[in-house]
Amino acid sequence: MKHLNKLFVSMLMIAGLGANAQSTDNPWAISFGANAVDTRTSAGTRDFNVKDHFSQFFNAKDNWNILPSVSYLTVARNVGGNFSVGLTGSVNKITKWVEWAGVGTSSNSTVVFNPGDLMYYGIDGKISYSLKNLIGIKWFDPSAHIGGGYTFLGNQSAGTANAGAGVTFWLTENVGLSLSSTYKKAFSDRVYTNSNNFDMPSVFQHMAGLTFQFGGKDTDNDGIYDKDDACVDVAGLKEFQGCPDTDGDGIQDKDDACPSEAGSKEMNGCPDRDGDGVADKDDACPDTAGLANLQGCPDTDGDGIADGKDKCPTVAGPRDNAGCPWPDTDGDSVLDKDDKCPDVRGTVANNGCPEVSEDVMKKLNDYAKTILFDTNKATFQQRTYPVLEAMTAILKEYPGSNFSIEGHTDADGKDATNQTLSENRAAAVKDYLISQGIDSSRLTSKGFGETVPVASNKTKAGKALNRRVEVKLVK
Repeated sequence: MKHLNKLFVSMLMIAGLGANAQSTDNPWAISFGANAVDTRTSAGTRDFNVKDHFSQFFNAKDNWNILPSVSYLTVARNVGGNFSVGLTGSVNKITKWVEWAGVGTSSNSTVVFNPGDLMYYGIDGKISYSLKNLIGIKWFDPSAHIGGGYTFLGNQSAGTANAGAGVTFWLTENVGLSLSSTYKKAFSDRVYTNSNNFDMPSVFQHMAGLTFQFGGKDTDNDGIYDKDDACVDVAGLKEFQGCPDTDGDGIQDKDDACPSEAGSKEMNGCPDRDGDGVADKDDACPDTAGLANLQGCPDTDGDGIADGKDKCPTVAGPRDNAGCPWPDTDGDSVLDKDDKCPDVRGTVANNGCPEVSEDVMKKLNDYAKTILFDTNKATFQQRTYPVLEAMTAILKEYPGSNFSIEGHTDADGKDATNQTLSENRAAAVKDYLISQGIDSSRLTSKGFGETVPVASNKTKAGKALNRRVEVKLVK
């Protein structure tokens, strides 16, 4: 116990670890197996000699003390990067004590004897650095370590400063075979005699066993640890940092506009069955190639209206006529939509209606002059109806023209009576024409009484001319 101060200094230098170094994925590790203790390294002269200390290092048959059972246990933790720390406890039984032969003999002259029931106990802390990443072989994990500890040997004990190396062969991600060798320099003044009066020797300790690493958390059980998993709660793929690709199209769900349907990168993960560049989810015609501006539907006639909404899909037409060209029924170059007389050939200047010529107006008025009324009444004489029918036929030829029917009387009788009579007779003509199919909006009537004579009211012939109906074109 006299070297406790030296032990304290050495323990400040270390925090333990076994022969292997685990990763940050599985930060904890437990190792157990068999150990061998070799006292040969102290069996030499007091003058340090590398050859004396390390000769016969692997002479297991003559020098190694081995218990045929589990004789060491290591608990370790990765502390970041390639560094790990931990604590190792070991037990052994010394049956092969290697001692220097004494003064007068060669410095390499040793004797081996059984010191009796001599138990060995050690507790050691180590800092280990893994070289696995430098080597680049996944299953091969060499390491170097330093540290210190305290050893009990029979009634003796001493602190040690430790250094060594090891290697772990990872059989699986979590299970490995570990081998290590550690030189444990004892802080004691060894008595170099052939008797049993010895102090604590420096030793080599070799270990071989299994290592189990654990502690990595994988919430979604996708084989990617939470610390590296961008989608901790959803099982995913390694290439997407643990995030899923449900449809297996190589685009992870969070970037996939159609996560349950396999698609292409060009379509942001969505399918495009008809190959028109419009994703099926946005394509109103997913099985027929079309245009993007028509939601993926075709436009055969190129009029900007999708075929499904085009009443004339093979002939270009305007949208306000459902994709069909406007007809021109009468062939007068005025489309029916603009043609006030779509069934009658007319002129562009008259909105598709035929223009009423002076000859037509003359013909109308020639007929109008022959209209005969019953005396002092607004009723027609029977022989007048053919005249009215002829006038109706002419008006139907010009459905886009409007007319005014005007009534006149001679000067016989009172002025007021004549005014009323002229109004009633003009209205009677208008009403008849309407009854025969002339649109009422095209006709007006007006009476002028005796105020607009065309001949003298002093003669019978003049009065006959003044009693008349006239037709005027309303422009």
